[in-house]
Formats: sequence, C-alpha cells, structure tokens
Amino acid sequence: MNDLLISLLVFAVISGGALVGVVVRPRLSERHLQPDSKDVVKMATGLIGTLAALVLGLLIASAKSSFDQKTGQVRQMTAKIILLDELLAQYGPEAIPVRTRLRQSIEPLANGIWHEGGLPASKPVRFEASAQSSAFENELEGLSPANDAQRPLQSRAIAAFTEGAQTRLLLFTQAGGSIPAPFLIVLVFWLSAIFVSFTLFAPTNPVVVASLFVCALSFAGAIFLVLELDSPFTGLMGISSATLRNALLPLSP
Repeated sequence: MNDLLISLLVFAVISGGALVGVVVRPRLSERHLQPDSKDVVKMATGLIGTLAALVLGLLIASAKSSFDQKTGQVRQMTAKIILLDELLAQYGPEAIPVRTRLRQSIEPLANGIWHEGGLPASKPVRFEASAQSSAFENELEGLSPANDAQRPLQSRAIAAFTEGAQTRLLLFTQAGGSIPAPFLIVLVFWLSAIFVSFTLFAPTNPVVVASLFVCALSFAGAIFLVLELDSPFTGLMGISSATLRNALLPLSP
C-alpha cells in the first residue's frame, strides 16, 4: 500500500507540473514566446528527458536485479533444506528426531525472512537465530555415526546446513529497499519539469489533457513497478513463501 501511495503522489506531482505550465502561460509576455525561446526550452526539455530516461532505466534494472537475486537465494535455501532432509533420510532411523526438528524450524525461518522484507532499510535490525534453528544445529552435530556410511552423510548434512545458513544471512543483510530515495526525488523533479514545458507554450484542449494524463499515469505506473520489484517480500509482486513453507512433506508416523 505504501508503494501505491508513493506512486499516486508521483502522479500528482507530475500532473501538478502540467498545471503550473497552464497557469504560467497566460502571464508570459510576447517576447517570452519568441521562436528562439521555444527552441531553447525544447532543447533543455530534451536533455532532461534523456537524463530521466537513463535514470528510470537504471532504477528498473537495479530493482529487477535485486528481485531476481533474492528470488534465487530463496530457491537456493529451499533446495538446501530438501537436500538436507534427503541426507538425513539416508542416515537412518536415528535421524528422525533431527528431521522432525528441521520441519519445525521452517515456519519461523519463513516468518523471519518475510517479516524482515517489510522493514525499511533505514531501520536497524539485529539478527537473531530462532530457537528451533539452534536446536536443529545442536541435534545435527550431536548425531553419532555408527558406521562408515553414516559419517560422510553427517558431514554432507552439516555442510548443507552451513550453506543454507549463509544464504539466510545474505537475505538478512540485503533486507530493505535498494533504491536510493534521492534517485526517485530527482527523477520526479525532472519529470515534473518536462510536464511544465509541455503546457508552457501549447494551448490546452481535451486531446492534450488526455495525452498528458495518460503519460503521467504511465510514469507513475513505472515508479510503482520499480518500488514493487524493490520490495520482493511484500506487495503485489512479492515472492511467495509457500514454496519454502511446503518444501518438506510431513513425516509418516
């Protein structure tokens, strides 16, 4: 909802730029409406438009890259959990309590990741491992291999757990948005300046108003998509936690 409000604010600011041009235009003297003046304004608007296009493309690429990276990390961690469970299944009946503990640790793990994803980047958060995760690690390391077949399985299981824990820490350190607020502020300023130039010299009519409305709505929609991609664990385009939560089937009684 916060992303939607920001996008609506962007739409209002950009549309306000067009209204500024409408208000200022009748107050311009004849010497301000000379062809040379119009050419200078068009050239300046073209330069600002080029800069705005570059910055908007940079924001979209950065947000998409961050979204894909975090999606890949969630999938990688889910795969490590499945692999860990398979290794414990091969270990034998002695590992059933550890596998049970593994299933109990998934729910708090998912809750922690998706809760951290909704926190602002400026808010300091301290990482805390869940009690289930700590208990699982202790039980995993406490397994006593009874033969040569179980020893490498335990070692591989510990390695898989360590890799999954590292991926979890990467998600924690990357919590919050990756789009700097000054980028958005400067971009919106440039877009509003462009819309001022649109109505500064051209008389307004229904066709012009409709065109500017669609254009402003399109820019606001682009900003909305950037903000949504930059918040992969919340919003309409958020990564689903169902895959992680349902990674393991319940153990047969």
